[in-house]
Amino acid sequence: MSVSLDKLRALRQQAGHEAVPPAPPLAGAIRHALPAVSERSMPAANDPLPAVDAIAALRRLLGVRERRPLATTLRGPVDRDVPGVEIAPGLRLIESRVPFAAPQDALPLAFAKREDHVDPRALLFFDTETTGLAGGTGTRAFMIGAADWHHDPVHGDGLRIRQLLITTFAAEASMLRTFASWLAPHTVLASYNGRCYDAPLLKTRYRLARMGDPISALDHVDLLFPTRRRYRGTWENCRLATIERELLRIVREDDLPGSEAPAAWLSYLRGGSARNLRRVAAHNHQDVVTLALLLLRLHAVHAAENPEGPGVDAAATRAPYAQLLPTVGSTR
Repeated sequence: MSVSLDKLRALRQQAGHEAVPPAPPLAGAIRHALPAVSERSMPAANDPLPAVDAIAALRRLLGVRERRPLATTLRGPVDRDVPGVEIAPGLRLIESRVPFAAPQDALPLAFAKREDHVDPRALLFFDTETTGLAGGTGTRAFMIGAADWHHDPVHGDGLRIRQLLITTFAAEASMLRTFASWLAPHTVLASYNGRCYDAPLLKTRYRLARMGDPISALDHVDLLFPTRRRYRGTWENCRLATIERELLRIVREDDLPGSEAPAAWLSYLRGGSARNLRRVAAHNHQDVVTLALLLLRLHAVHAAENPEGPGVDAAATRAPYAQLLPTVGSTR
């Protein structure tokens, strides 16, 4: 079988052994210089994909969905209802009464290891709610609660509860001035651990506000110390809540722990709900009323153990707490 020379050349060209000669240019054609095409400029089959395409391919491989902005849900109005009336910019006064008559006679302070007596109407039971429990110059009181026996021309004799609440930092000076106006030279402060915490804290705030100190010159009966001397080891601790439950038979309902009071107030300042702030006010209200009950209870127990001394009606100190403490607003 014979193979022509032309067919053999064609086969060699198809096999790539010999380059195909360029075709002769056409007559009259204009010759242009073509740019040289390098091998690097042509995409190869195994070149990586661009970064955007590679990420998209990886998402499809892993089945990851693209995040879409969440649809905004419409919320109702924020509960900003704060108890009390505004008596100065950012300062509110919450006032209420408990039908709890004052003892008729002066109270001996023998239960507190003191030889003197105190006029019940000179007592001012007080408690603070603060921005922290550690104390120091960075801690401030945002609420001061006080209770005293007071005769009202309309409502008669009873325990008057007044609470000062600030809703702005700038109102602290007004609160301190108002509390100082409640104090007189014959006032006897009564508290629970107030000698070590509440009173020093308020003294610091008066000093930082460049005001005179109205507290240091006053007599102070701290009920923690006689309570601890008498009942230490009887119950698990001598916290006021424990003494309420075990000694006074007081059980608080929907009570906000004092450790959560700072968060409730700061949340309100940031535009949050006032619900927990109302619970703080109710907690503070119960504290100062409990102090009055506790003082009479400690005196009654001491008088029962020492019958030669003057006594007080112990039945009044054992009265159910619900009968002495009216509801302080709804916490909703």
